[in-house]
Amino acid sequence: MVEWLKNEEPIDPKREPNIYSTAEHDLVIEQAHLSDSGNYTCVATNVVAKRRSTAAMLTVFVNGAWSMWTEWSPCSVRCGRGWQKRTRTCTNPAPLNGGAFCEGTSVQKIVCSSLCPVDGAWEPWTVWSPCSSECEHQRVRACVAPEPRYGGKFCEGLSQESENCTEGLCIQSQTPLQEVQPQSIETNSDVALYSGLGAAVIAVAMLVVGITLYRRSQSEYGVDVIDSSALAGGFQSFNFKTARQGNSLLLNPSMQPDLTVSRTYSGPICFQDPVNKELMTQSPLFDSLPGIKVKVQSSLMVSLGVVDGVEYHGRLSSRTYPRNSRSVDKIHARSNAPSSQHLPAAITQAENRTSGIFGCLGGCLEGPTKGVRLLVPLGAIPEGNSWEMYIAVNQGVNSLQPEGAEVILSPEVTCGPPGLALSSPIALTIPHCAMVCSEHWSIKLKRQTLTGKWEEVMLLEDETTSCYCLLDPQSCHILLDHLGTYALVGEAVTECAEKRLKLAVFGHLSYSSLEYNFRVYCVDDIPSVLQELMSEEKSQGGQLLDEPRTLHFKANSYGLQISVLDVPQFLWRIKPLTVFQEFAFSHIWCRNQQPLPCAFRVERFNSATTHFSCKICIRQLKGDEQIFHLSTSILEDEREAVHICTQAASEVATLAGPKAFKIPYSIRQKICSTFDVPSASGKDWRLLAQKLHIDRNLSYFAVKSSPAGTILDIWEAQHQNDRDLDSLASALEEIGRIQCPASMIAEGDGDESDYNYGG
Repeated sequence: MVEWLKNEEPIDPKREPNIYSTAEHDLVIEQAHLSDSGNYTCVATNVVAKRRSTAAMLTVFVNGAWSMWTEWSPCSVRCGRGWQKRTRTCTNPAPLNGGAFCEGTSVQKIVCSSLCPVDGAWEPWTVWSPCSSECEHQRVRACVAPEPRYGGKFCEGLSQESENCTEGLCIQSQTPLQEVQPQSIETNSDVALYSGLGAAVIAVAMLVVGITLYRRSQSEYGVDVIDSSALAGGFQSFNFKTARQGNSLLLNPSMQPDLTVSRTYSGPICFQDPVNKELMTQSPLFDSLPGIKVKVQSSLMVSLGVVDGVEYHGRLSSRTYPRNSRSVDKIHARSNAPSSQHLPAAITQAENRTSGIFGCLGGCLEGPTKGVRLLVPLGAIPEGNSWEMYIAVNQGVNSLQPEGAEVILSPEVTCGPPGLALSSPIALTIPHCAMVCSEHWSIKLKRQTLTGKWEEVMLLEDETTSCYCLLDPQSCHILLDHLGTYALVGEAVTECAEKRLKLAVFGHLSYSSLEYNFRVYCVDDIPSVLQELMSEEKSQGGQLLDEPRTLHFKANSYGLQISVLDVPQFLWRIKPLTVFQEFAFSHIWCRNQQPLPCAFRVERFNSATTHFSCKICIRQLKGDEQIFHLSTSILEDEREAVHICTQAASEVATLAGPKAFKIPYSIRQKICSTFDVPSASGKDWRLLAQKLHIDRNLSYFAVKSSPAGTILDIWEAQHQNDRDLDSLASALEEIGRIQCPASMIAEGDGDESDYNYGG
């Protein structure tokens, strides 16, 4: 007797019409299905003995197929030209056991347009009509330039005008116009002529008197002209002429700027003798922005108690703060450092690079700055190999140049060495500053090639099998098969797109014992950028005055306004009376992650004053707002230090082997063996991804040898900071495929063999 077993269960031909046995006892499967996968064994028995064949494993390859298209999304704009999109996934079915991936695109976009309301406008008036018998003429106009359409407003005003066409000489009575005596008409003309001549003589006389009085006032006060660029705020170079001795009025708001002054002084603005001013030096940290608007009040207006000052619009120079030549040389050398796929000079320093040695057991390498991490999963490095791997963060000038409306959202992070033959993907975590929302952002991952150019790896919302990106509110976790230099860029789809900015205030005493400087910085909310700013300020003697604040900056084309309020008027004064500054939108939204400073200088009236307080308001029109309440001692030994959490290179933790992973090895093996096997009911790795909220781009996992293992790898990278297994345990308990996760985890913690990743 010969019979066949499938997974140790006898095959019943009556229940399996797709399977039958031939006369030679060969097993034939007419049409293979996914459910036919399994281990098949032939058993032959007689009255003497029983023999079993070697088990034959049957694997059915399943090619992927697209799901149905989703409905078209709403048009991206209310009126005008926009776009709509629809998506589909390669999950009907997903490719299994090495089957082919779906061909074609997963996203389709079409152009949509809707008519915008058009308000009506008047056409020009027609010429006046001939004078009528009623001594009037008329003109008309129509609301056709353009006509109101699609719900637009109708023109406001009259469509017809009429007026007397004889300058009042026509009397609508019994006497016709022709009967008016010529002598009376001539008399009226003479009166009008003489009246006009008299008015002209009076106007000329008044003009002469006004010019004379203006020249006398200039001679009396002896005020010359100050260049308007000197009022542009911060510490800028400026031009002015020396005022006469004994003149108490330094500024005259009624005078216009004179751009032809002959004497030029370069130095911080102050209304003192400009002799012995230090020359400004170049530094990217303190570069000012062209077109800053500054609102100032003249000393005359302050002395009169006038609240509303005169507003000047100046163009700032490129020098904002004095520095020594050594720091300038250091920054200049760093900004000119080359960038390539190999580590550039800007990131080969110890503070910008970390490394660790890893083998087949994997491990975790924390980067040189907070939020940057490299997770090497178990088995990613082939057995018997041990490699030194590194992470480097570029803290100099970015080599990535955005295209079009793109903005840089993350630091440039290099993981290496390049060219390693990995057995499975590694997980790279990099921070970003975008407020994640697929409706408002289009985010891309880019990679630097060996030639130094940047290429697009993937659009995060697309389906691809080359890479996987999991975007969290503050970090992006990337599964990579190839090591190299990566960065995130984004393009705002709507005006509601936001990115996070970090605001920080630093201060220090100037060379003059009576002056105190403080600077307000606006940088992208990326730990490496803030860390670089802290280091730069420390080298310049700056002290952090308050905890940095986060501001959500919208893509609504409005700039950032900074106001200094509530300065004690009897103890301090702001020089040069600058209380308001504004940064243009483009300088904040599109800048290449360089610190953006706003500098203020205050002067105390008495050297005994050691305490300074004020309120700094930073806001975006139709956007977010942050307020700093400063109250600090200007003396370093009396100031209370403000500490923030920044990770230095010496604090980097490198974990190799089982201790780097939160999931014990035995638990991981059970999860993978349970969920890697395809299930007709759908309770396989796809359900695991859904419960762990990693269910986007399932096609990437479908082509892996262990989809569940790859899902656990990205989950490990996502939860390295919290070290909490609750979310995984809850997902497994909800699925109900294995025993209670809590007991399994407790069992794994108590058994040392669970951490033996060697098998």
